[in-house]
Amino acid sequence: MTTVSPPSASPQSGAKNIFRVTSGNFLEMYDFMVFGYYASAIAQTFFPGDDPWTSLMLTLMTFGAGFLMRPLGAMILGAYIDHHGRRKGLLLTLGLMAIGTLTIALVPGYSTLGIAAPILILLGRLLQGFSAGVELGGVSVYLAEIAPKGRKGFYVAWQSGSQQIAVIVAALLGLGLNHLLAKDQVTEWGWRIPFIIGCLIVPFLFWIRTMLEETEAFAQRKSHPAMGQIVATVARNWPLVLAGMLMVVTTTVMFYMITAFTPTFGKTVLLLSDKQSFLVTLCVGVSNLFWLPVMGAVSDRYGRRPLLILFTLLMIVTAWPLLHWLVGSPSLAHLLGAELWLSFLYASYNGAMVVYLAEVMPAEVRASGFSMAYSLATALFGGFTPAVCSYLIHSTGDKAMPGIWLTIAAVCGLLGTLLIKRLVVRYQRQHPPAAPVAA
Repeated sequence: MTTVSPPSASPQSGAKNIFRVTSGNFLEMYDFMVFGYYASAIAQTFFPGDDPWTSLMLTLMTFGAGFLMRPLGAMILGAYIDHHGRRKGLLLTLGLMAIGTLTIALVPGYSTLGIAAPILILLGRLLQGFSAGVELGGVSVYLAEIAPKGRKGFYVAWQSGSQQIAVIVAALLGLGLNHLLAKDQVTEWGWRIPFIIGCLIVPFLFWIRTMLEETEAFAQRKSHPAMGQIVATVARNWPLVLAGMLMVVTTTVMFYMITAFTPTFGKTVLLLSDKQSFLVTLCVGVSNLFWLPVMGAVSDRYGRRPLLILFTLLMIVTAWPLLHWLVGSPSLAHLLGAELWLSFLYASYNGAMVVYLAEVMPAEVRASGFSMAYSLATALFGGFTPAVCSYLIHSTGDKAMPGIWLTIAAVCGLLGTLLIKRLVVRYQRQHPPAAPVAA
């Protein structure tokens, strides 16, 4: 156990502190989005071959491989945050993410390095995934702990909100590059520009995060468990972590479907132009950014579980029919309409889910438990959504198959929501002094 004295001043709980803590979260999601957006160009650079589909799948699998490191990052870095503090951990994750981004931006292609090129890209993605394993959890827990009473949903929603700003910026860069450069220029070298821009803003983001103060909730605890104790506590509460994982499956599959996979889906399946696909992605990012804090605030007023149940049911009922209608009549307007509906469902569910998950995790392992649930869902389901959707379409010949994947994800979220309340009540009975309070 380590004893920590309280800080001299409690952290601000307003817009400045929200901006400071979510700035690194922006970079994490920006890098992931850029990789997904330029999957076709990255495939030609690092995975050249005679079969374009095979090259694309290798790239999408590399994209997904980064998520396999998330559970490891969640456990190791999550324990670091729960033991040493939210601020120190968030600075560490930002530094690791920056190294991974720099690797992807600067590594020469297969024609120059041969097999070493895709290996280095894979290592860069693994490092990004290791860092991201706790980034979302660390940010969400920080926001939950600084939020004023009755406003946790609104505050925590900005964790996901910062991701949408990353989606918007990445989509704007995509539109700009496709306007200024020829298609072969984007494929050959232009795709590196967004990664380089991500590297250039790292010093500013790091400076912003150094101004973070430790949360009062963490500093007021007289002692903090060591890593071994944290791992043991998370292991004892594995049913709670798995139920949380099921809840996260819905949000992570939805998110990567309507953002990272949209440009590829629009271009290769619906046969729309790059500009049209990026335009839709931009609109999705704006829609998400609007609905997330709104629905987070709604969950503050009406409770988390009613929203979670309502919107998983809406996803189950509408996902496949919507995709079936879209592929039957593909157009820019139809893709935009379908994506905006899915955006509304995603943001409404996520606005309640993230804060709920932060609330139900035991306080002494809040960052570790949250991050483990989130990273397992992303590693096993969400991160491979672009690859899974591409495989399902290719193997079945049914372009609407991503709707089935969305439906499965929604069923997982509904089951997790129904299970987790019982598990929380059981934990509260067993550990009444340290019991978290669920909304």
